[in-house]
Amino acid sequence: MSVRELVVLGTASQVPTRHRNHNGYLLRWDGEGFLFDPGEGTQRQMLRAGVAAHDINRVCVTHFHGDHSLGLAGVIQRVNLDQVPHRITAHYPASGQHFFERLRYATAYRETVELAEEPVTGDGILARTPAYTLDARLLSHPVEAYGYRLTEPDGRRMIPALLAAHGIGGPDVGRLQREGTLNGVTLDDVSERRRGQRFAFVMDTRLCDGVYALAEGCDMLVIESTFLDEDVRLATDHGHLTAGQAARVAREAGVRHLVLTHFSQRYGDPGEFERQARAAGFEGELTVAADLTRVSLPKRS
Repeated sequence: MSVRELVVLGTASQVPTRHRNHNGYLLRWDGEGFLFDPGEGTQRQMLRAGVAAHDINRVCVTHFHGDHSLGLAGVIQRVNLDQVPHRITAHYPASGQHFFERLRYATAYRETVELAEEPVTGDGILARTPAYTLDARLLSHPVEAYGYRLTEPDGRRMIPALLAAHGIGGPDVGRLQREGTLNGVTLDDVSERRRGQRFAFVMDTRLCDGVYALAEGCDMLVIESTFLDEDVRLATDHGHLTAGQAARVAREAGVRHLVLTHFSQRYGDPGEFERQARAAGFEGELTVAADLTRVSLPKRS
């Protein structure tokens, strides 16, 4: 059974609070798991959320500030301790190679897992599989940072009434799907295009072309909203977004489900982020993320 959901492990920016751990997000995409930005405490949050080391196939780090990467050391040692049987691939800005190496070998441990390092050197495709394409886009932050996007290939949705009208049923349906034509009937005659799902992960950044490219047409956009709109000058100075800015991006990009996260500890009312996002005109599904919550990707339209 395919499962596509976001498991939120932590939602704090810069420093954790009593109610928010440092960043950490596990995306379940059918049989694969993508761990994004494992901040300090991620290993314990995984335990609390029911996420196992075996669930991780790729680790994607947006940049090497501590709240997005200090948990790497513990996570890497945990996958080795649990002897995860499959290869794990790590993506991160190439300019932070020395940080990755320090975190990977922060202390002594026995390596049992194949951990492939695939640093990001610029905009482009990082991986292409039958289930998705993973690509990265440069963001605007004081240190080099990238956002990530998964795109599922488009497929076909069979229409039962049209199949019946053409007398096609049973094993012939599968044959038509494989071969594209059957007894003069084509796939176009009995099906319609099914748009592949799209997911984007955007952390610390000002507004820039990369933000819009990642968000375009997404079914789910996970995006930082460190500041409220009244602190927009602080956001720009420190390379961050406000709730209203993030929501306007989502509105203009046609996002279906917006997940706001990475909140400054200066704010006590999470509901204000939702109010400002709605005031910015976003009308789709909206989640103000909280630690240990799960958010399912929207059903295909």
